[in-house]
Amino acid sequence: MRKRHLLWAVLASVFVMGAAHAWPDKPVTLVVPFPPGGATDLIARTLAPKLQDKLGGTFITDNKAGATGTIGAGFVARAPADGYTLLVSSLGPYVIAPHLLAKVPYDALKDFDYISIAVQAPNVLVVPASSAHKTMAEVIAFQKANPNKMTFASSGNGSSDHLTAELFWLQTGTTGIHVPYKGGGPVMSDLLGGQVDASFMNINTALPQILAGKLRPLSITSAKRSPLLPNVPSLEELGIKDANVSSWQAIAAPRGLPPDIKAKLHAAIVAGLNDPQVKTKLLELGFEIVASTPEQFTAYQAAEFARWKKLIQTRNIKAD
Repeated sequence: MRKRHLLWAVLASVFVMGAAHAWPDKPVTLVVPFPPGGATDLIARTLAPKLQDKLGGTFITDNKAGATGTIGAGFVARAPADGYTLLVSSLGPYVIAPHLLAKVPYDALKDFDYISIAVQAPNVLVVPASSAHKTMAEVIAFQKANPNKMTFASSGNGSSDHLTAELFWLQTGTTGIHVPYKGGGPVMSDLLGGQVDASFMNINTALPQILAGKLRPLSITSAKRSPLLPNVPSLEELGIKDANVSSWQAIAAPRGLPPDIKAKLHAAIVAGLNDPQVKTKLLELGFEIVASTPEQFTAYQAAEFARWKKLIQTRNIKAD
């Protein structure tokens, strides 16, 4: 009887190993929890064919937007942990939305296996080209002399650009007026039209209008200057500490992903991001290739989760 049990255990192990080895033998879905056309959607659709080339099978992108990305994230969290459903998302659902919304359909610290942060990009403080503000020093001086007068637009409450402004005000002892919009398009329109004074806009979004001379960049939220904007100082360089903010896109799976599938996925993601054509394209768009390990992503997610929780609570930021 004992030998029979041992035989069945060995056969079951071989079957599981064989099934994992065969992965993927059906389509793999990259769930993007936002509408098509944004930065996260771009990363997913850029990676999909590279993963397909590296791993075989079929990789498709599925946009499941809604509730600041938490609907799509919740869908992935509830999916089987078999490598056929993955989440490609920006930082919002991972580290911000859980603190803004009364309830989200997942536990960001427990329900995912974190595979890799693919890319990151800093924000840049921009003002219209017609603005009287020429430097960050002038902005800070104006805000101190005129509390709650200068308007800062964002793509929505709790967005990266909103939280960057809150962090900036906290670190400089200044105050401004937050003007939330529903998306980045209206922000750009009103900023170019002079209806709002400034915005901590993602560099990917702001760069074309900066290069066109329609927006003036005053400072960037990375530790060092960006090679895309070499003449724009960083906040840290200007003496504003602990205000570095990067928007990032990353890949995760439902908790319990088999280790060998996780290893294959991570290797393929890193290879795809470092493909010369992909890398060049992403760098031109303002993305920095990160390609972190699962361990690095897990540690970073926990640190970012705690960081934004503290800021949201300290500043009493609400979703609506």
